[in-house]
Amino acid sequence: MEKYDAETYGERIADIYDDWYSSPDESSINLLSDLAHRGRVLELGIGTGRIAMPLKEKGIDIHGIDSSPSMVEKLRAKPAGKDIPVTIGDFSEVRVEGKFDLIFVVFNTFFSLTTQETQLECLQNVARHLTSNGTFLIEAFVPDLGRFDRGQSVRATEIGENEVKIDIGKHNPLKQLVTSQHVIITDDGIRLYPVTIRYTWPSELDMMARVAGMKLIDRWEDWERGFFSSSSGKHISVYKLS
Repeated sequence: MEKYDAETYGERIADIYDDWYSSPDESSINLLSDLAHRGRVLELGIGTGRIAMPLKEKGIDIHGIDSSPSMVEKLRAKPAGKDIPVTIGDFSEVRVEGKFDLIFVVFNTFFSLTTQETQLECLQNVARHLTSNGTFLIEAFVPDLGRFDRGQSVRATEIGENEVKIDIGKHNPLKQLVTSQHVIITDDGIRLYPVTIRYTWPSELDMMARVAGMKLIDRWEDWERGFFSSSSGKHISVYKLS
């Protein structure tokens, strides 16, 4: 594989991304719409528009940033997708004009920033682009290290008559880094979709947000604003400027 960088995941998976991942449930769109307060909204890692398109249909002034031209090309091919302003680049730098009433990053996409330094840089740039009463929202999983055996994980996610899907991962606990491959095996051959992430614990995320000038105001376990507990598998965390 060529050197893995910020755009590798999107460039590899763009052709099948919308087939693998269904449209979001309405509760996520409703919550983001509520937090937007009809203001300007920026999505980090907008991709094919899985979240952005439903928000635009609700009349939200949505903007995006993404490192993968191929993912954005898929967005542009959708109805009204060409009308969403998108900046191509590493979203840790948030190179966009103006300030926003809501900035959000969902579906674990924040973890695609593979060092603590770039994650903190992203949060600092988010803080600089929020309005005085603006909101930052992140959706991410809570790390489950129990799924690794001696630092590795192999899991069959789908077994069909003509296709097998396997997730293979290697865990570096010192760097909180997981390097993995989605492997698709068919009669026609093998396809590889690489993914590298750096996970963060919710407490670490809160600390980095404080350093960046933001404070946690809400945390839920799902888009219905369910109570977050030690058994929650993911979190929806909401921050405002300190």
